[in-house]
Amino acid sequence: MTELSKKDQLYELIRANPFISQQDLASVLGLSRSAVAGYIAGLIRDRRLLGRAYVLPDNRPIVCLGAANLDRKLRSIATLKMGTSNPARQDESFGGVARNIAENLARLSAPVALITAIGDDSSGKALLAHAEAAGIDTRATLHLTGVCSGTYTAVLDDHGEMLLALADMALYDAITPAFLDTRQPQRAVGALIVADLNLPRETLRALLDDAARGSVPLVLVAVSQPKMAHLPDDLRGLRLLILNQGELETRIGARLVTDADFLAACRAIQAQGAQDVIVTRGATGVVYTTAGGIAQLDAPPAQIVDVTGAGDAFAAAVCWSLFHGSDDMTLACRRGLQLSAMTLACEETVCPYLTAEVLAEIPNPDALPGAQQPFNALYQD
Repeated sequence: MTELSKKDQLYELIRANPFISQQDLASVLGLSRSAVAGYIAGLIRDRRLLGRAYVLPDNRPIVCLGAANLDRKLRSIATLKMGTSNPARQDESFGGVARNIAENLARLSAPVALITAIGDDSSGKALLAHAEAAGIDTRATLHLTGVCSGTYTAVLDDHGEMLLALADMALYDAITPAFLDTRQPQRAVGALIVADLNLPRETLRALLDDAARGSVPLVLVAVSQPKMAHLPDDLRGLRLLILNQGELETRIGARLVTDADFLAACRAIQAQGAQDVIVTRGATGVVYTTAGGIAQLDAPPAQIVDVTGAGDAFAAAVCWSLFHGSDDMTLACRRGLQLSAMTLACEETVCPYLTAEVLAEIPNPDALPGAQQPFNALYQD
């Protein structure tokens, strides 16, 4: 076998598993470890690899960190009556903010990896199997023994609106800065890191510190008003914060009513270190930062079947836009609103017929419709 064919064979092994060890490469190819090191050095010189963890220049993933849960949705069959039993139907699906974002991105044909924690139960095994089948790299998952995987239970009325949600997500406290250090190779190869606020405050602090040192761009996605307490005070290094109006009010400590209120609040977040801020406002659309201040987009019309996952779809589309090299927040938000509307019209947490073309074909920002149907999808854990 010629040197060229050996090098190409090694390259294909690395494409299949960017974290394969040199010893494993040597064993598979029948080479010495020093010979493998020589081939790798040649591939790096040729720019076919980018060095550490054998990063392939055309395959740097979006790395999502945070929750991967079993979602239970209880939907009332008739008008809900408090204080008594109500007839309902139950659906189970896979959820969690980080996992939902990752699946949306995978369905949009973006390379994506998920760093999460699961318990030693059947739900955890099923979560990983589903994610891997969707094209998500889950090899960096933290496996915990003696605990249950995360769960999220939502109660919906007969119109599909969420009335109450309960989340059991204590296991994500195990995603500590020390654990992050063990996953440094996986994080270092990312083109973009997206983390949800289910992570502990000190872990988010570590991610912000990494981003401030000029490594991989970081997007943080809020998950609920109570978990805004996880967001560090100093946001230096943060490329983008995505949150809803209630979460922003919690952060600022004041109600937001006028455009001037939103401008002052977004400016305050930027003063804390965030480069950009996107504020989702349900039926009112979104407010986002621009070079000149803030701008607003209305939500498109939406047929509401189920609100679960619509906010995560919005965040995924924004991240997809950043991943593809666009810093245009108007375009990113328009893509987010489009994907959110599609998800509202689905019973599934992640719309099953997503394609990259759905976002790539969005027309001029001036063509965005202004009318919309009310929904509260962007507040969920």
